[in-house]
Amino acid sequence: MHTGGVGNWNDITDIATRQHGIVDRRGFERVGVAASTVKSWVQRGLLERVVAGVWRVVGVPVTWEQQLVAALLYLGDAAVVSHEAAAQLHGFDRTPPDRVELLVPIDARKRRLPFGRVHTTGHLPRIDRVRVAGWPVTSATRTVLDLAMQRPERVRLEGAIDSAIRSRASAPEVLQRRLADLRGPGRWGCRLVDELTLDAGGETLLERRFLTLLRTNGLPRPTTQRWFAVEGRTIGRADFTYEELRIVVEVSGGRGHSTPAERAKDAQRRNELQDLGWRVFEYTWDDVTRRPAYVVRTMRDRLVSTPCRDG
Repeated sequence: MHTGGVGNWNDITDIATRQHGIVDRRGFERVGVAASTVKSWVQRGLLERVVAGVWRVVGVPVTWEQQLVAALLYLGDAAVVSHEAAAQLHGFDRTPPDRVELLVPIDARKRRLPFGRVHTTGHLPRIDRVRVAGWPVTSATRTVLDLAMQRPERVRLEGAIDSAIRSRASAPEVLQRRLADLRGPGRWGCRLVDELTLDAGGETLLERRFLTLLRTNGLPRPTTQRWFAVEGRTIGRADFTYEELRIVVEVSGGRGHSTPAERAKDAQRRNELQDLGWRVFEYTWDDVTRRPAYVVRTMRDRLVSTPCRDG
């Protein structure tokens, strides 16, 4: 057994460096540090207890990542980062920052944290567990569904769904399939997820609003986010396409691309798409949100009047 000298302390700081300043009981045991030595280091102000069996090296700043490490070490190997904390790791839009939330099996011995929230579940299969930047996290799909059960604001859940689909970490059909698997009493958010996945697949809130406008007015849904290339060179990605009609539709925010370089790039992409035989149309934020009747009328006209290509 080590005696807790300088060498032992160096071993502990090496572990803490890899764990955002955190060491747990298992870390001390791996390098042979006795409980009495840990107690001595606490009394000397080198360590401070975060939660039972988990300590922080004094002087290391308290961070969100440090709290996640401490929570995971305390709750055990079955725990995963979940809900808004998982949403932050996945990079979901409109995520409140630095929430500490974890998910553990319903029969877990530890269910409480002094600095975060612990959720329980009776169903956490391997498909719902992934690693993001080294963290054990609920999958993007499971994270969306868990968030839905917390009764968030509609716009919050829209952001989560669209982010998961935009990043290709999930897809509408995957969300629907996992939703069907997890449906049951008390799953309040199922209906809302059902509704919001109807218009998922865009990159932005404006693209979602455009898809909703089409659907609610009986217009066909386009393909979303198609990449175009010619002779091995990428032209760019279009917001929406109608393949058979050779139509591209773009939607742009209030200001759009305002620099000369951005406008030149947009013009080149439009010209190249037209050279390939595509008709390119654009709607602005004001068109979609303030003049929806204009958008619906012109889209209907374009979808009906576009001639079929020979051959």
